Amino acid sequence: MNKSEREHLSRVAALGCMVCRRLYGPHDPGPVEIHHKRAGTGAGRRASHFDAFGLCVEHHRGNTGVHGLGTKGFVKNYGFDEANLLQEDRKSVV
Repeated sequence: MNKSEREHLSRVAALGCMVCRRLYGPHDPGPVEIHHKRAGTGAGRRASHFDAFGLCVEHHRGNTGVHGLGTKGFVKNYGFDEANLLQEDRKSVV
C-alpha cells in the first residue's frame, strides 16, 4: 500500500460506517473496518483501496452486514448496495 492509498483509507475511516450514516444520518463515528467493494471483482481479487468504504463491525461482518447477508441479501435487507455506499463515500471524502 502506498502513501496515497493510506491517506485515502484514513479519510474513509474518519467518516464512520456508511450504512449507519445512511440509516441514522450524521453522527459521531465509531470504529470502522474498511470494506472493499465485492461486486465486479473476480474470485480472490480485492477491489482497489480507492473502492473501499468504512463499515462498523455489525454492518461489515455481523449477521446484518454485507458479509453476513451476502451481497444480494444485503441489498434485499437495506434497499441499497455497495455501489450506492461507495458513491456516498466518494462525495464525503475530500
